[in-house]
Amino acid sequence: MTTAATATRKTAGADPAGGADGAMKGLILSGGKGSRLRPFTYTNAKQLVPIANRPVIFYAIDQLVECGVTDIGIVVGDTAEQVKAAVGDGSAFGANVTYIPQDAPLGIAHAVKIARGFLGASPFTLYLGDNFVLGGIRPYVESFLASGCNSQILLHPVADPQSFGIAQFVDGKIARIVEKPADPPSNLAVIGVYMLDQTVFNVIEDLQPSARGELEITDALQGLIDRGLDVRAEVLDRYWIDTGKMDDILNANRMVLGTIEHRCQGEVDERSRVYEPVVLEPGSRVVNSVLRGPIIIGAGTEIIDSYIGPSTSIDHGCRIRGCRMENSVVMEDTVIEDIHWPIVQSLIGRCVELRGGHAAGGGYSLTLGDHSRIEMPDG
Repeated sequence: MTTAATATRKTAGADPAGGADGAMKGLILSGGKGSRLRPFTYTNAKQLVPIANRPVIFYAIDQLVECGVTDIGIVVGDTAEQVKAAVGDGSAFGANVTYIPQDAPLGIAHAVKIARGFLGASPFTLYLGDNFVLGGIRPYVESFLASGCNSQILLHPVADPQSFGIAQFVDGKIARIVEKPADPPSNLAVIGVYMLDQTVFNVIEDLQPSARGELEITDALQGLIDRGLDVRAEVLDRYWIDTGKMDDILNANRMVLGTIEHRCQGEVDERSRVYEPVVLEPGSRVVNSVLRGPIIIGAGTEIIDSYIGPSTSIDHGCRIRGCRMENSVVMEDTVIEDIHWPIVQSLIGRCVELRGGHAAGGGYSLTLGDHSRIEMPDG
């Protein structure tokens, strides 16, 4: 078995661009408009929306590095400067990052096509930057590298197969990928993590844009199958989600917080109660409040006269006073004060100011974009 620490395989005819040793590379897609996550994606890349106070793209980078893949290309679009500012040169992750500009969102296969100079003849893992896999992808990368196949796709059961690209099997082998089928042949969706070798470039060169004007990765995979190349599939044995909607972000946040270990690097006064697991980052301060984990509180954030309940992430530099909150994500530098009704199932952006409002019974779910300013009426 090939190990993650030596994520290589010999590739016939490997050229200097791809590396003569056939070392696997990573390709993360961080373009796209993120229309399903508006209002957040009006001002920020969807791949920078946080899960447990870390941008979702960070998890993809971490998981590639865990596989021994440290040479990583990131395809960027309109939000390139934001992604570059967050990720940098990759050294913070133990990686070397190359940015590849995509002039317009012309499809996943198009992104692979324009990355050919970076990828060369190396096998590579293609990871959509808004996908999240709890527990990583290491065993699947190891399986691909050991098998010598041309492509390996990952599948996950879904409740609504009509909304996904679905795998169809014949005699135990993948035969077709059917996009959003009215009559699904299975409930196994193709997720946004793909392992490929250089044979995919020949297929992409022959692709025609789809009805929506994009070069589709499903068409590229089908082209590999139709040419008789070795395309294999594995069903994920772990949690996966495409973090494209608010509920997806909250679900992923809840799953990650469910794995945290208690860590207190902040200050908690004697009137407060903390029920583990809770992560308090350096410089955070808790005054006369109740924290019921799992939750994470970012560096420099103040929690005063408040109740913060399970599955809540509050990023750095925030001030939360006189509030009840649970199962929510609050981004950095936000102020929430004197809210007399519970905030639940909410996604609150960066630099938001939210104040006031008398209790009216029940809980309120909010979706507030960056720099929102809201004064709730008293009556």
